[in-house]
Amino acid sequence: MKFSIQKDYLVQSVQDVMKAISSRTTIPILTGIKIVVSDEGVTLTGSDSDVSIESFIPKEDEDKHIVEVEKEGSIVLPARFFSEIVKKLPKETVEIEVQNNFSTVIRSGKAEFNLNGLDAEEYPQLPQIEEENMFSVPTDLIKNMIRQTVFAVSTSETRPILTGVNWKLENGELTCIATDSHRLALRKAKIETTNQEKYSIVIPGKSLNEFSKILDDSSELVDIVITENQVLFKTKHLLFFSRLLDGNYPDTSRLIPDDSKTDVVLNVKEFLQSIDRASLLAREGRNNVVKLSTMPEGIIEISSNSPEIGKVSEEVQSKSVDGEDLKISFSAKYMLDALKALEGSEIKINFTGAMRPFVIRTLDDDSMLQLILPVRTY
Repeated sequence: MKFSIQKDYLVQSVQDVMKAISSRTTIPILTGIKIVVSDEGVTLTGSDSDVSIESFIPKEDEDKHIVEVEKEGSIVLPARFFSEIVKKLPKETVEIEVQNNFSTVIRSGKAEFNLNGLDAEEYPQLPQIEEENMFSVPTDLIKNMIRQTVFAVSTSETRPILTGVNWKLENGELTCIATDSHRLALRKAKIETTNQEKYSIVIPGKSLNEFSKILDDSSELVDIVITENQVLFKTKHLLFFSRLLDGNYPDTSRLIPDDSKTDVVLNVKEFLQSIDRASLLAREGRNNVVKLSTMPEGIIEISSNSPEIGKVSEEVQSKSVDGEDLKISFSAKYMLDALKALEGSEIKINFTGAMRPFVIRTLDDDSMLQLILPVRTY
């Protein structure tokens, strides 16, 4: 195998596939990047058997010459060293040649590296996915949907299913739900689907985080293919496979209260900053709790008290308060996460009592909601 390639294209592709490579894998060859050179261009693959990423670099892109192939072939190179070497090469062109016994020469300018490679035949095959169940979502929308839900997945392995985000597709509407049983994030969007398929899958939060890092902010479409135990995201030159989590996702619709006893409308920025200030003294471990109380004339008091450190209280003027008086305590971190995920300048919070979950929505947009369970404080 022998080819030369534009360095910036190679660096970008290596960075993308590195997101799937774990140093803790039990299969030694998976610590490497698989490189396959064909007449069409160069394909790089990285995998940790849960997530696999394949990036394709075409010979030419928009009349720009990227790859010069002298001899087709394949090799697996140690990912950690290869990615560092490629980043630090001196010139804009990189030449890679595989010699006897998988020994690989990487040249650029006057620098020359020799890396010991492995036989690409030993590398596990990527899942072959039938593409009949496919729908498409614009890149910027999918990025937002991930950002607005994935932070609420559980980090504890006691209920593995909650470490993923539930994606449901029904009647041309995609709903993403994440919960760690103390809070919940939900986002829905209308999408174009050709067939009236129904799906409900659970994608590991870790996979979605890595996938959204690779996406740019364009409005190009991402094709999504769902099978029994895998989901495949396809962009122009990239395939991103992730395994799905087994099991049934809990029915979260029962958690979301229909009624409310107190409704508060607030400016997001002011509210977020006051919660942030109140949490300064509430940082310590599990006591990350702030208290919200309604006052006369639409004033909301935000306070926090840490016996060993001190206390803080602040008044925020709401746009409106309707319903019963309320005192409620909740995690400052959960509230900050929820507020950062919402879009728009004003939010409405529906409280159904001091010990019941409450719902935060953007004022004129019902496509997303955040739900938080209060904390008991005595």
